[in-house]
Amino acid sequence: MKAIVLAAGEGKRLQPLTLSSPKCLVNLFGKSILEWQLQVFRSCNINDISIVTGYLKDMIKFDDVTYFENPKFSTTNMVETLFCAKDKLEDSVIVSYGDIIYQKDVLQKLINSKDDISVVIDKKWKKYWEIRTTQPLNDVESLVLENGFIQNIGQKVSSLDEIEGQYIGLMKFQNEGLEFLKTFYHSAKNESHLGNIMNPDIPFEKSYMTDLLQGLINSGCKLKAVLIENGWLELDNYHDYEVYNKKFKDKTIFEFFSLNQL
Repeated sequence: MKAIVLAAGEGKRLQPLTLSSPKCLVNLFGKSILEWQLQVFRSCNINDISIVTGYLKDMIKFDDVTYFENPKFSTTNMVETLFCAKDKLEDSVIVSYGDIIYQKDVLQKLINSKDDISVVIDKKWKKYWEIRTTQPLNDVESLVLENGFIQNIGQKVSSLDEIEGQYIGLMKFQNEGLEFLKTFYHSAKNESHLGNIMNPDIPFEKSYMTDLLQGLINSGCKLKAVLIENGWLELDNYHDYEVYNKKFKDKTIFEFFSLNQL
């Protein structure tokens, strides 16, 4: 099993922390986000790890890691970053955003999934979101499930009723799902001059990962929801950083996340 970490982004919402450091190297609870991720991967016996870099790429230096670069990180998004590591898209591959940390049990549950495409979904997201924002509708996206599979993901919502969980940015592709992913991506890219089939509102190269996942669903692919109840954190903006550090200091972060599980 392999892991690919998408760590090309600049993280402007985390400024000033990211003025002189990539987002993935921001320190949280004594280690950088990437250090936490590498620790968890290796604790689950995943040692074939690749990192796709971009912004301030020369600062990302870890041993026993394969590096790929997205030289167009400032004008592209997650999907293009993933396919910069296309040489690693074989066998069984875990794909992780570079701005999240997660407990070992969360990763292990994803590893254990037998489905061709598996996506981690937090069912207790509301409690977690309440500490991050007073206006969750401005930040969260749609997530509709049916019989354990994702039917709708990543769309703007007008009601919290349209959200049955929160996508965390951690997924796995294997077997036919991996081939479906590559075929779908290349077909969409080859036809992008006619429009972006993943999201007609933005250029193909700006496609988000949720655009790709919804495109796979629309093409008949089944995406299994791997359900969790917290056990992860996303470092999206400076407010997140302040909240997490405050809750770490007063020992209430453990309501959502256990450092003992890393």
